[in-house]
Amino acid sequence: AFERARRAGVPVEHVDPAGFAGKEDYDRELAARIEVHDVGLVVGAGYMRILSPVFLEHFPAVLNVHPSLLPQFRGLRAVERALEAGVDETGVTVHLMVEEVDAGPIVAQQSVPVLPEDTKETLLGRLHPVEHRLLVLAVADYFLGRVNV
Repeated sequence: AFERARRAGVPVEHVDPAGFAGKEDYDRELAARIEVHDVGLVVGAGYMRILSPVFLEHFPAVLNVHPSLLPQFRGLRAVERALEAGVDETGVTVHLMVEEVDAGPIVAQQSVPVLPEDTKETLLGRLHPVEHRLLVLAVADYFLGRVNV
């Protein structure tokens, strides 16, 4: 991801959380480093850390992509839990991030069938293209003023 961003001319920085006394100190520094770029939207796709209010309050909106039809299977291991539950469908949700994990207002959702022969890998293989497409649509909707923040 870093290399792809660099090739596209997007500034990239790694901030190591190990160098900070606590989560809020790390989130404060992360927010400060993002703010200097005057971003209009933060997207936490694939970011597997919980962002604190200290971070979230710095931006008008932070989008996240989650591999389930929220509110089902909030949090970690959503795909595995969907398979374990034996549901017929799961999906992808793009939502605004709030302090509570995967509990923010839903911006977009799309269902994906769970097939009897599905494994974590096969289901993820069908979910990832939906995540990519839905995220692009959600970002466009945000900048077109179609997302209430």
